[in-house]
Amino acid sequence: MKRGLLIIDRGSREREASEELETICAGIKAKGNYVFTDYCFLEVEPPFIEDGISKCLNEDIDSLTIVPYFLYPGKKVKLAVTDTMKLQKDTQVKFLITKPMSMHKTLVDIVENRIETTLKENNVTLSNKDVDVMIIGHGSKDPNAQMSLNYIVDELKGSYRNVSRCWLEIEQPDIFEGVKKCEKDQPKILVIVFYFLHEGAHVKTDINNDLIPALKDSNLENTFITKHIGTDEKIIDLIIERAKEVEDAN
Repeated sequence: MKRGLLIIDRGSREREASEELETICAGIKAKGNYVFTDYCFLEVEPPFIEDGISKCLNEDIDSLTIVPYFLYPGKKVKLAVTDTMKLQKDTQVKFLITKPMSMHKTLVDIVENRIETTLKENNVTLSNKDVDVMIIGHGSKDPNAQMSLNYIVDELKGSYRNVSRCWLEIEQPDIFEGVKKCEKDQPKILVIVFYFLHEGAHVKTDINNDLIPALKDSNLENTFITKHIGTDEKIIDLIIERAKEVEDAN
């Protein structure tokens, strides 16, 4: 069986997003049994889904594993799957679509790794039980998206003094409210996790536009911010695991 793998990302005009996806595809190709790996975008910037599928079908493959590269199983994932399956009728290559990157222990491990790395880089030697954590997610009205981030928060609660979450947009609590909540908890150390796959405009600009004023307006002193989660080596392992789930079932 000759397999290809295609990642469907939401889409970003930031070059860093494409560079990260290129790195991820190279890592999957090195670790997985695929003839080739590639990526495309649901929206914002080409290559779009039809472009990505068309390119894949020009390869010598029997099966194409398609990975919705989203942290939340919401409307964007459903749209990506719908757009993809419309193209199945035009080929004999079998399409296999994985679950998105949500509700998985590996994501908890990645967040923990981001926290631990940030503490070490800043020479913080406190026990994790003395560390507070606030996770910033994108925000969505879809209850499954909220459930996905709540899963991460709940899994981390046993390891840290306090763990909370807030949203960049759409949903409440927003970043300002999230910081106020953390302030009331009077943390010795607060680690803020950017729960985003790419270093796009949200990570580089939008979050900081809200977070920096909110922190300045607070009495929080020892706050540290992690990198976004998408460049962790374990993301590659998670994508391969999601792919194997659907491949082994077919």
